[in-house]
Order: sequence, then structure tokens, then C-alpha cells
Amino acid sequence: MSLSEEYRRQFSWRDWPRALDALPSLQGMSVLDLGCGAGDLSAEMAARGARVIGLELNEELLGEARSRSIPGARFHACDLRHLPDFGPVDGIWSSFAAAYFPDLAPVLASWARQLRSGGWIALTEVDDLFGHEPLSALAKSRFAAYARDALQTGRYDFHMGGKLRGHLEEGGFGVSKSLALQDRELSFEGPALPEVCDAWRARFERMPLLRDLCGSHFEAARDEFLGCLTHPDHRSLAKVHFLLASRGAA
Repeated sequence: MSLSEEYRRQFSWRDWPRALDALPSLQGMSVLDLGCGAGDLSAEMAARGARVIGLELNEELLGEARSRSIPGARFHACDLRHLPDFGPVDGIWSSFAAAYFPDLAPVLASWARQLRSGGWIALTEVDDLFGHEPLSALAKSRFAAYARDALQTGRYDFHMGGKLRGHLEEGGFGVSKSLALQDRELSFEGPALPEVCDAWRARFERMPLLRDLCGSHFEAARDEFLGCLTHPDHRSLAKVHFLLASRGAA
């Protein structure tokens, strides 16, 4: 399965209707979709009346988004750390991208410069991706070591979801809505669906640095995690956070 096919499959596991319903009316609004992936959420916002500019660095995902010829949406290759001037826009949407910028403050400030006065920003991110039970103390320690290394090297913040409010408020935004979204892949109770386990297995294959860190113990840690997801008593400590915020002119 290609990466774009994986993203399209994962889309159905997210509680996007609840997040989208939390936004202001999108009719006639201009919206940046930062890290737009295969364009699924761009399509949803365009269907609600927005003029969407989707930005994505991955060429496979960008090609998939463009191939859909979504009315009201256009797509550009872009590094989210260095946005060209697309503004002023009415809103910014970014889902599961903020964690790639552990030092989020300067990136968030650059995004905010795209907004018109009173514009809004909606961020969605997971907190504690590997936070699932039941796992052994040894498995937890290996995943925690990987998360610490990712944070220390500036690759990824596995706890960004719980930090979004602080980043937004420090950036001068007022948070108007904060939701914990249900997610059949990332934050759910009970045994996972077989296709969800397949998606997690594919995610592990995209983590070569976790393999390097675990060495010969990688398969055991991965298999224990996958077994945890299918356990009758499985529960998620991981949370998917959605925040909507706005601010006036700087």
C-alpha cells in the first residue's frame, strides 16, 4: 500500500466531522491547509465553501492531492518552516504537523503572519502516541527513550498535543475551543480493528531510528505493542487534541 493510500485509509478513522463543525462558517473564507497530505481535509473544507491552499512537502502526497482536481482547492510544494506569502488568509488549518516542529514558537509565529486581523488557527495533534496499555515496563522504557531522542534532536515531539494550548497562548492567541477527538487508530478503547493493526505495523516500518535504538529488540517491542492494541483490555492513554484559536492584529 502506498503512503497516499495509507493516508486515505486513516482519514476514515479520525473524528474530522466534529473538528470541522467547530470551525467558523467556511463559506467564502480563504484557508491554508498546512501539511495537507493527500488533500482529504482540503476537500472537506472546500465542500463547505472555503477557498483552500494546501501545502505539502511530500511529493507523493502532493501528487495525489493535485490529481483529485478538487474544486476550490489548489496545492503547492512547501516547507512549512518557510512559508511564502499566501496571506492574508481568514484561517489556518494544520493536522498532525505541529509535532514535527518541537521548537514550535518561531514556526507558529511565521504561520500567524499569514492571517488577517481576527483570523483563526485550528491545530490537531496527538499527545503520547505510544501511550497504550497493557505494555510491559521494558517496552514503555524503549518507546520513552525513542521519544526523548526525537525531542532532543529536534525531529519530533511525541507530546506536542498536550502543549498546543501553551504554544498558542504564548504566541498571543486566545483559545476558543478545545476538544479531545475520538480516533479509531490513535485514541480508542478495546481491541483494534485488524486494518488498524496493519496501519500501525506500517508506521513501525517507517521508524528506522526506532529500529536502530532498539537494535535486536525492535521486533519484540513492535510485536508487544501490536499485541497490546488487540488485547481485550486495551486502553489508550494517547489523546488527540483539537484547538481553535484567534487573535487580533499584531
